Amino acid sequence: MNTELHEPKKEFLPIRAVKGWLAGDWAIKLTPLFWGAGYLRVGQWIKGLLAFLCEAVVLLFLNQYGLVNLAKFGTLGTVKRATVYNPQTMKNEVNQYDNSFLILLFSLVALVVIIAAVILILRMVEESSTLQKTKAAGGHVNSFVEDIRALFDQRFHITLLSVPMLGILVFTVIPLLFMILVAFTNYDQSHMAPTELFTWVGLDNFLRLFKDSLSETFGYSFGKVLGWTLLWATFATFTCYFGGIALSLLINHKRTRVKKLWRTLFVVCIAVPQFVSLLLVRNFFADTGIVNTFCANVGITTFLKSVGLVGSYLDHIPFLTDAGWAKFMIILINFWIGVPYLMLIATGVLMNIPTEYYESAKIDGANAFQTFGRITMPFMLSVTGPYLITAFIANINNFNVIYLLTQDVYFTMDTKLAASNAKDIDLLVTWLFRLTNDSYNYKMASVIGILVFIVCAVFTLLAFNYTFRKGVEDKFQ
Repeated sequence: MNTELHEPKKEFLPIRAVKGWLAGDWAIKLTPLFWGAGYLRVGQWIKGLLAFLCEAVVLLFLNQYGLVNLAKFGTLGTVKRATVYNPQTMKNEVNQYDNSFLILLFSLVALVVIIAAVILILRMVEESSTLQKTKAAGGHVNSFVEDIRALFDQRFHITLLSVPMLGILVFTVIPLLFMILVAFTNYDQSHMAPTELFTWVGLDNFLRLFKDSLSETFGYSFGKVLGWTLLWATFATFTCYFGGIALSLLINHKRTRVKKLWRTLFVVCIAVPQFVSLLLVRNFFADTGIVNTFCANVGITTFLKSVGLVGSYLDHIPFLTDAGWAKFMIILINFWIGVPYLMLIATGVLMNIPTEYYESAKIDGANAFQTFGRITMPFMLSVTGPYLITAFIANINNFNVIYLLTQDVYFTMDTKLAASNAKDIDLLVTWLFRLTNDSYNYKMASVIGILVFIVCAVFTLLAFNYTFRKGVEDKFQ
């Protein structure tokens, strides 16, 4: 019979706080209104005064900015900016207008502050109740100095995590929530704050991504851009992955000489900043660049014309100005830039494969291809599986390669794509950037940002679930 003792499950914070409030005295009853009352009752004066100060700051913010903007949250403002003649000053003055952007932002911050305040009140009620029970039982109640020492001793983990968590809340959570809310508004160039108002439109922006008509081309553009994004991420990930493994195997082959020299040459590629390499390569493959000049001189351009890969009306190879050629070159250039990283990773993994595996395979009569397929690749996949997942997600959001190679070089001939401010070679993330930076279409950019997150999240969950399922990660350990 199992005789293990299990600790009782800790109750949810609101339940603990309500029980403490019901069982507490007048000071605890007043804590939700006067935050420091419970602390003052047990003699924790500094802590109580700090609680009062925190309450004052919260109430001041809510009174000055929070509540007044929350009252307009449902409409995001109704008074437009206008110039009104003031007969008293005999001047034209700007009226007291509503700024939809600030209303949305301050409303969101106010909601976060209110939620944080409620959690803080519950914690104070619970802690005050515990302190009163301890004091009534004759126990020791920590002083403020002892609480500070505890934050650098027993509760040091809370002290260390508090600053990063605050940074995540301010610089990640709030902007992310703001972007999500913008997706449900009509915030664009025609409704630009502060001169114009924008308001809620519900799911209209999301529905536009599934419409394809003469006036609504976002559905057509979204399908093409999403397809190319997934195709690009697949090729960019696996070409670099298998290319890096092949390069590592070649360099580490027993017949390869001066291995250190080869590794050094490829590592130099990593040392050069990526944006520098991309800008140089873009000039190399320009219509009048050095590569096109060389191809024309040796007859490659003429040959490609004869086989139909280059238009007969062109005198150059459209490496970065034709949709098909541009996609091929983007994948090829990314392969050249990304292979050295994978070569280093693969070298480290391959050096840790036990030699006994290869010796046993050789005794059993396995050839090089069988050894690679049954030993090398399974071991590589078991170790680098998480890297493959993160590399795929990174390539979905790979802004640099697409933008730096094609900006001001490639111009789409597809009018339906151009109507949505997209290009044939755009990824979802570069399309989002163009919508924001070029056409100020923040509402659709926010929608696409949400969909990028959904695509990445779904793939990550499925891939990690498969990679770390029972038995897979332990296969070669």
